[in-house]
Amino acid sequence: MKKADVVDFYARLAADNPHPETELEAGNPFQLVVAVALSAQATDVGVNKATRLLFAEVTTPEQMVALGEDGLKAHIKSIGLFNTKAKNVIALSQQLIDAHGSVVPNDRAALEQLPGVGRKTANVVLNVAFGAETFAVDTHIFRVGNRTGLARGKTPLAVELKLDKATPQPFRLHAHHWLILHGRYVCKARTPECWRCVVADLCAFKPKTPAPKTVTERRPAKE
Repeated sequence: MKKADVVDFYARLAADNPHPETELEAGNPFQLVVAVALSAQATDVGVNKATRLLFAEVTTPEQMVALGEDGLKAHIKSIGLFNTKAKNVIALSQQLIDAHGSVVPNDRAALEQLPGVGRKTANVVLNVAFGAETFAVDTHIFRVGNRTGLARGKTPLAVELKLDKATPQPFRLHAHHWLILHGRYVCKARTPECWRCVVADLCAFKPKTPAPKTVTERRPAKE
């Protein structure tokens, strides 16, 4: 995608959604780390349903450790891989206490040292909690980057690095959210809704998906 088209691409997404935000619910950076860690192979809607009561009770790493694995499992049992995730969340909470004074670090390398936290989770936390210009490449952004031609790559890291290089100011801070929301609600995996896409003419995907027929054409009555 040409530089001028990249600017136009982001400008249209920005105009369509001026104030994009994460759909995960969290009241502080610690809860955000937990929510993002829980969201792996799960939907934000499902995570939010599981964490509303949890986060009303638990706001600090100390409270999470006190809750324990069994207590946490009772809250998140509706989420996939909840046994492993519960173990990781308790472990990362203890590590925050022991190594970081119970404060979520503003550093990718330190975040990636936490159990259950990979590069994508670290990038989300850095972006949402600390305002860093990071690009957390999940399945939606990976698809949008490759399908549109904005940032093609065979791995999430390759797409991330290309997005980092291609995305100009003033779009860098919110680019992650524009792309993930676009992939989640418009540029869908099975059937992209090209007919209502604000960047369809800039996108490399072909053939474009036509609008669904809302009115069935009636055959003329036989005489």
